[in-house]
Amino acid sequence: MFVVNSARWKVVLPFAQRMWLLHGFLVISWGLLASSNEIELPAKFVTSSSHTNNWAVLVDTSRFWFNYRHIANVLSVYRSVKRLGIPDSQILLMVADDMACNARNPRPATVFNNAKQHINVYGSDVEVDYRGYEVTVENFVRLLTGRNENGTARSKRLLSDSGSNVLIYLTGHGGDGFLKFQDSEEITNQELADAIEQMWQKQRYNELFFMIDTCQAASMYEKFYSPNILAVASSLVGEDSLSHHIDPAIGVYIIDRYTYNALEFLERVEWNSKKTMGDFLSVCPKRACISTVGVRKDLYPKDPYKVPITDFFGSIRPTEISSDVVNVTLSTIPEVLSSPKPISKPNAQLFYEQFPTKLFQRS
Repeated sequence: MFVVNSARWKVVLPFAQRMWLLHGFLVISWGLLASSNEIELPAKFVTSSSHTNNWAVLVDTSRFWFNYRHIANVLSVYRSVKRLGIPDSQILLMVADDMACNARNPRPATVFNNAKQHINVYGSDVEVDYRGYEVTVENFVRLLTGRNENGTARSKRLLSDSGSNVLIYLTGHGGDGFLKFQDSEEITNQELADAIEQMWQKQRYNELFFMIDTCQAASMYEKFYSPNILAVASSLVGEDSLSHHIDPAIGVYIIDRYTYNALEFLERVEWNSKKTMGDFLSVCPKRACISTVGVRKDLYPKDPYKVPITDFFGSIRPTEISSDVVNVTLSTIPEVLSSPKPISKPNAQLFYEQFPTKLFQRS
């Protein structure tokens, strides 16, 4: 509704429309600023990678005390990707979470991946997104495909897009063509392949790295048919993936061979590392793993030896710290956004209150 007087006019709009209109004004104004000043990023800011963000989906599909090594596996990978820059907001962690406070654990609230207890991978800052009986095939598929139930918290959603590089890590008990979830159900390799195809069709990833540590692990990537997927498995079809060593203090195996060797590699990686995905694919030769590590790269268009490992295990972007003054004046914003008083200083900034009624009325 418009109210018109000889000296002033006023526009009355619902709050939601006012906010939408404000957003539009600001976008147009910034576009005018950019075009007038010909803003262009320096060449060194341009990266060779086509992705814009990184996500990690880390899943331990087992439970019970004798599977202690599986939660140590997944928490170790979690620690590595977080250390290299992927924030908790972009890590989806699914674990039974029944080890740290298990009555059999002689060191309550801890999970170690080494008998010498070098690193407590449970730590004080582990954010579990799906725990206990939430770790199901249905929730995993819904997570990948974005078909979440109404009311699913934002922290439990994979909010990736067409610019996302996604790491999927799975560990647990498996067989030829299936992976068990907590000894009560299983996901087949065809179901997993179809879920990833849905991800591709819905533009939920740019490139995907699939990593699995289980028996006959290579069978889980055999059915993949979507593009831009690089995959590695701890064992070929017909082979078992073996545990690495026992911690006498707790009486069970505490990590698997493949993940143990992969983590030895990742612990030497820093944000500026020259290591590549090709280097990572060659970790854990058969003399160390006992099983044969499987690799599938026919769906991946790049040479893995030319892809930085931080493209999947980190979240690094070139930045530059500048001490120069940046001119963010709003002098070129249209009249409707202009200040009622002229801006005296060339680098002054103009701010509006939280509910900017000035934008919608004129004296």
